[in-house]
Amino acid sequence: MSILKSVSIVSFLVLLISCLGFTEKKEIESKVAHMSKKENKVAYFASGCFWCVEAVFESVIGVDEAISGYAGGHTLNPTYQTIGTGKTGHAETVAVYYNPKKVSFKTLVTVFFGSHDPTTKNGQHPDYGTQYRSIAFYSTDSEKKIIEAAITKLNQEIYSGKIVTEITKHTKFYKAEDYHQDYEKRNPNQGYVKAVSIPRLNKFKNKFPELLKKEAK
Repeated sequence: MSILKSVSIVSFLVLLISCLGFTEKKEIESKVAHMSKKENKVAYFASGCFWCVEAVFESVIGVDEAISGYAGGHTLNPTYQTIGTGKTGHAETVAVYYNPKKVSFKTLVTVFFGSHDPTTKNGQHPDYGTQYRSIAFYSTDSEKKIIEAAITKLNQEIYSGKIVTEITKHTKFYKAEDYHQDYEKRNPNQGYVKAVSIPRLNKFKNKFPELLKKEAK
């Protein structure tokens, strides 16, 4: 776990009372509304710190909501503290609620690979450990084929066969603690966010301007 991120958590905990239980009621209600839309599907991706990943996907047209959480492990009810030990098998994962009429799973896979380094094993700078590894989850055989095709293409054209991203069948997603949700959006001046999250988001925006919501440009 990075020192920057650990310090940020300690600093944030000091603000518990003033933050009214981390996430305002209306923010939670908004998330629930997006998640319950019948037309929405859900895709799951892990590629480093979920603060960063959540912000990237929420900037994409057709994505109604992104929820930070944990997946890919072998223990029940993981927490931020327990996955930090590297013993639960879980990775920081984002559940992406999207409207397939506006954005395809294939495009989300493009966003996934286009917003992190898939050749870095167990981490994305400055965060290292199995909880930060790269995983593309699939729920159907067609989704698996889309991920495999993307990896084959990228390995041939860009990464020379060096991609280490795991292709994993989705089984269970655990929502992370409330203070992790929309962390980058709610804490734009926090040290880690300014040094890592925002630059990563801006790099993605510059690379894929055609995929951005108007308000994200």
